[in-house]
Amino acid sequence: MEVELVAGTRRRRHVEGVLVGNVLRVAYPPRMSRVEAERIAQELRVRMERRVASDRFDLAARARALARELKFPRPARVEWSDRQLARWGSCDPSDGSIRVSRRLAAFPVWVLDYVLVHELAHLVVPDHGPRFQALVARYDRAERAIGFLIAKDLVPDEADDPDEPNDRDEADEPEMAVGTSSLRLPGI
Repeated sequence: MEVELVAGTRRRRHVEGVLVGNVLRVAYPPRMSRVEAERIAQELRVRMERRVASDRFDLAARARALARELKFPRPARVEWSDRQLARWGSCDPSDGSIRVSRRLAAFPVWVLDYVLVHELAHLVVPDHGPRFQALVARYDRAERAIGFLIAKDLVPDEADDPDEPNDRDEADEPEMAVGTSSLRLPGI
């Protein structure tokens, strides 16, 4: 994806990215250095590429199909998340909602399916005990997907509290526009 940097002429306080065809047009405030704008533009490019890659999946339909196939309850809501940094997915059994890290869109589909199965199993069992593990084992590629995710090495920093969500505050994020339990590593 090509990135086009545009120095803002209006008074603005933040960086803004808009996808125009295959070009990510990034406008930045006049007070910001070009070097800083380029750094932020590259972050926006990565995020936008993930978003575009995830558009090829109907995530809710995938989750419903897996739930039906493996005899899990149907989730109430399934959505991509751009905010999950230390988790591949999360589930709120109280309202049946599942969130999946958009980074998974770049991985093989069987890895995404495993994360969905993991979160669907939490609709039945909230912990990671033996009953939960037996439910997840219904997915025939579970062990392979776990190995793949471990190889990707998404592990929270040592300072992170493993019981606290590690979601970013969206107010700190550059804006982009387009024309609970959780899965962590290690210790899945």
